[in-house]
Amino acid sequence: MKPHHIAIVLGGAAACSRTPAATSPAPTQARVPAAAQNSATVAAASVTPPSSETVPAKTVPKRLVAQPLPLPGASGPASLDFIFYEPLNARVWVPAGSTGSVDVLDVRSGTFTRIEGFATAEREGHGKKRTVGPSAGAVGNGFAYIGNRATSEVCPIDVKALKAAKCIKMSSGTDGVEYVAASKEVWVALPKEQTLAVLDASNPSTLKQKATVKVDGSPECYAVDEGHGIFFTNLEDKNGTVAIDIKTRKVTATWNAECGPDGPRGVAYDASHDFIIVACTDHVQVLDASHDGAPLGKLDTGAGVDNIDYEDQTHLLYVAAGKAARLTVGQVDDKGRIDVVAMGETSEGARNAVVDANGNVYVADSQQGRLLVFRANAPAP
Repeated sequence: MKPHHIAIVLGGAAACSRTPAATSPAPTQARVPAAAQNSATVAAASVTPPSSETVPAKTVPKRLVAQPLPLPGASGPASLDFIFYEPLNARVWVPAGSTGSVDVLDVRSGTFTRIEGFATAEREGHGKKRTVGPSAGAVGNGFAYIGNRATSEVCPIDVKALKAAKCIKMSSGTDGVEYVAASKEVWVALPKEQTLAVLDASNPSTLKQKATVKVDGSPECYAVDEGHGIFFTNLEDKNGTVAIDIKTRKVTATWNAECGPDGPRGVAYDASHDFIIVACTDHVQVLDASHDGAPLGKLDTGAGVDNIDYEDQTHLLYVAAGKAARLTVGQVDDKGRIDVVAMGETSEGARNAVVDANGNVYVADSQQGRLLVFRANAPAP
């Protein structure tokens, strides 16, 4: 698997101007520096009442505008699913199934490095054939771990050399992949078996099967509470969200995800408030982990939601709805309510937003084989 460098310049202001921290934080730590907390600021309009009483300023969501960024080697649909941000080197990783590559975007320079050589396969689903390959990943301890649906493998990639080490074969098709920093493990969703495979990543270039965790449904997406040692995943076919003790690998709680018959998709953890944020197909639901998963605030996002991103320091939530062709940025308050602070138009099928350390948002647009980039400091349209 050889890396190739492709320069693609982002128009306007630089996509990222801040140097990331020297070490990669644990998954529950915020990636956004304090200076960047205003990256999704709200345009305020003052309302002057007829009386002498002061009325709080009425806010309107900031309008975000997408800038398309084509993926190298992609012409048309690119079979994109999970994308993820690497804070240490300020890069967005894009596993591109149909091209058999992982495209790594340096957000400061706008340069892609393409890691090629991943196997692909043709699969049928929902009455259509498509090419699958690398589709998910996570980063930790100097390596990115890429799940490949074509081969049911997880492949470590050295983030300095951008070269793959030996892949490990799973017992069935992989879905989400997450790194657990405290235990130096990689957890991999195996939906057909209704299990999570736990891989030993103490030697990050050589993954070893360590354990499996059985759940009562098809695991979908993930979040980690490093402080309490809890791994969260959704049960897509059971409308549930489960909490798993990382040390004992036992399910400690199962909550109603409040998603209805279509079930939940993405999930995020708010460490400041001990909230679980669950993405349903057309809305986001906040659950209170401290009170047995009690439902709190809800945000309608439009249809076609899959994975989500959340920044704990700023309490900003990023949701891309593929069918509605809309990006929504919401802010979660201490009662679990979500206020919309910014919105932007995407394109049909675009989903799975991630945010970098400067508040720039990247959305995977599978149908057009590209990323949609929403720059935090772009001038108002």
